Amino acid sequence: MNSIINNLINYLSVKPKIFFLMDSLGAFFTAFFLFAVMRSLNVYFGMPEIVLTYLSAIAGLFCIYSFSCFLFLKERWALFIRIIAVANFLYCVATLGLLIKYYSFLTILGTTYFLTEIIVITLLGFVELKVARSRM
Repeated sequence: MNSIINNLINYLSVKPKIFFLMDSLGAFFTAFFLFAVMRSLNVYFGMPEIVLTYLSAIAGLFCIYSFSCFLFLKERWALFIRIIAVANFLYCVATLGLLIKYYSFLTILGTTYFLTEIIVITLLGFVELKVARSRM
């Protein structure tokens, strides 16, 4: 498992543009899922619709940021990768806080989704920081 992560970090360190594209696509799918799927099937997840709207808007902003970096960034990749890593960590903290606040409303499926999202995005953030460190 460690060698897979190290190979990924080495690959993304050489091709950070790909990294921003992947991050942008992940944020897009998160925003889409939160806004289009979870809001319309809210009875199966339990998170209030307004919270899903805000979380999807934040993910949409992350998508735009990462896609803009993919399109326009020519140098100083490490700084911009660190910015999205910190933003992703803050998103996870906010999501965890919302998970705790609305726990009594959430279904098992909703709780599972948000915990999985937190784990995946946190792991992504650590990879982002390692890639940023290797680019310095």
